Amino acid sequence: MYSEITKELKKLKDYKKAEKSKLFFKTGAEEYGEGDKFLGIAVPQQKKIAKLFPNTSLTDLKKLLNSQIHEYRSFALIILVNQFKKAGKEERKKFFDFYLKNISQINNWDLVDSSAPYIVGEYLKDKEKNILYKLSSSPGLWRRRIAIMATFNFIRENNFKDTLKIAEKYLKDKEDLIHKATGWMLREVGKRDLKTEEKFLKKYYKQMPRTMLRYAIEKFPENKRKKFLKK
Repeated sequence: MYSEITKELKKLKDYKKAEKSKLFFKTGAEEYGEGDKFLGIAVPQQKKIAKLFPNTSLTDLKKLLNSQIHEYRSFALIILVNQFKKAGKEERKKFFDFYLKNISQINNWDLVDSSAPYIVGEYLKDKEKNILYKLSSSPGLWRRRIAIMATFNFIRENNFKDTLKIAEKYLKDKEDLIHKATGWMLREVGKRDLKTEEKFLKKYYKQMPRTMLRYAIEKFPENKRKKFLKK
């Protein structure tokens, strides 16, 4: 099935979009996406093709994830998320474990954001969260982003504890992509419980990375935003 999938995806190759993707996903020397290759296939197109291969084996998904081609990894995660959603409680552990075993291949922000809440977050919502704190302490950028993005699923159920704990850890993080994700999750907390978000911000806004703060207060009224931005 792997060869059938790659054949279908290659039919959609777009050189101009591929070149734009290289710039957008920072594939230059020493950039976060260094070495990534692109076919120039949009996510909606990938999702359309994914409907043709709903029962792709984990063996073939692993082959796709191990590819240097970004869209192959993205496609594999689309399938994995779909399979996880349809699986029963017992079977979901298999997909969760597979995700963690192949976590090194989930190595760009779009790959993280499209999968971590729906597999890691969904699986852990009624379980111990130790793995998230382990990931949040990782030297790997994408593992740390997976940790905070997984909490999006908890936020949707009005459970903010882990988001706030990890956000506190990330106040000293050096990576802009962590600041953006954390600020985003704080903003999502605020959509559901503004008092909780503001309590966190009032305690930490003076030490919060500027990008994280700006993302967190993006939807605030202008006068309130200005107050937080004054350090």
